[in-house]
Amino acid sequence: MDHRLWTIKKDMTYPETLDYLYAQLPMFTRVGSSAFKKDLTNTLALCQVLGNPHEQFKTIHVGGTNGKGSTSHMLAAVLQTAGYKTGLYTSPHLRDFRERIRINGEMIPEQAVVDFVDEHRHNFEEIEPSFFEMTVALAFDFFAREKVDIAVIEVGLGGRLDSTNIITPLLSVITNIGWDHMNMLGDTLPLIAAEKAGIIKPGIPVIIGEYQPEVADVFITKARLENAPISFASELLEAGSENKEARGENQEAGSERAEARNAKYLELGLRNKNSPELQALNYQLDLNGSYQTKNVKSVLSAVDQLRLQGYAITDGDVQSALRQVKALTGLRGRWDTLSDSPLVICDTGHNPEGIAEVLKNIAATPHQQLRFVMGMVNDKDSSKVLGMLPQNAIYYFCKPDIPRGLDAETLKLKAESFGLHGNAYSSVQAAFQSAKAAAQKNDLVFIGGSTFVVAEVV
Repeated sequence: MDHRLWTIKKDMTYPETLDYLYAQLPMFTRVGSSAFKKDLTNTLALCQVLGNPHEQFKTIHVGGTNGKGSTSHMLAAVLQTAGYKTGLYTSPHLRDFRERIRINGEMIPEQAVVDFVDEHRHNFEEIEPSFFEMTVALAFDFFAREKVDIAVIEVGLGGRLDSTNIITPLLSVITNIGWDHMNMLGDTLPLIAAEKAGIIKPGIPVIIGEYQPEVADVFITKARLENAPISFASELLEAGSENKEARGENQEAGSERAEARNAKYLELGLRNKNSPELQALNYQLDLNGSYQTKNVKSVLSAVDQLRLQGYAITDGDVQSALRQVKALTGLRGRWDTLSDSPLVICDTGHNPEGIAEVLKNIAATPHQQLRFVMGMVNDKDSSKVLGMLPQNAIYYFCKPDIPRGLDAETLKLKAESFGLHGNAYSSVQAAFQSAKAAAQKNDLVFIGGSTFVVAEVV
């Protein structure tokens, strides 16, 4: 570690502490794959120094390519509604580092972050952890100190080598497999699935959110090897009335546009495929976006498994929690309506599968002209995503404010080769403001392409 970069001083403020963390510890979201460690050595060493805090509370481990963040937040909302003191670890954050570490929806206090870094600065110098490894250790230490009943732990990247994979959970959840981080996880879906399957532990039940024929055998084989009970949520639950939205009270009669603007809940009716005689349970979810149907199935399957392990979670707890996930956990950026006039929506979906779901929701949202504020990172193959995007949209190309951000002019030139046209802007905010200013009454301004673009507007 090059100690010339930064010197830790006593009595640092919270902003100074964050400056140290960002400057001194390799951070994947900023610098990319160079911050990705190929083993769990550093995390294990840090946690040993801390007294192995991850062994002092119960956990649920959630991985997958898309939907793991939403699934983690929904599970945390359900558990805290059921009366359990619930930790939640997720990544990356959108606006505040402390979003990554919550207990019953409350972010870790600034002083707790400062104290942790101050107390363990010599351990950082000796072990040389990445930003992510340090953050995982901080989360585990905080949850143990606060004596949570259970914590929902989201995988950062992959699974097998992810820093969170030192836990032995009550339950593992893998939402799905898609094309993302191929330079680190593999260039085929089975290879990516094998990395995600690395969170399957001996004898620990695992729920796979979506049955995907091309990778199902990877999970089945790994589960058999570990003697881990396996189930596929999509094969257990079926939707009776997907994609209906509960409308607000002030909608204009007969106006699809007004209905779209006033949509508050995604309404779902789900029944157990193995017990067709049972009546479907109805749920209202405050996370709009039709893709959340898949995530709810994973959540409900996880709840059933937790009940088998003795957790007291009623149907009423689940229904109440799903209606207020955002309020209970602070989740943002998932088909998130930022403004009604003009209609402005953002979504963090950024890989081909995520963009496909975004485009379905755009198509289902009445609008005249789509204005797409778009930025990407420079270490991913953007061709698949660009090839999916509508050519009749007006694009506002921008660079997210991180070192990995793809230059806006470079993105514009590449997009033009796919028939996508628009202007490049100096920043995300400049692109956003230009799109809003040009938007007519019935236009849709959509912001996406990267989590880090969304982070600058929510």
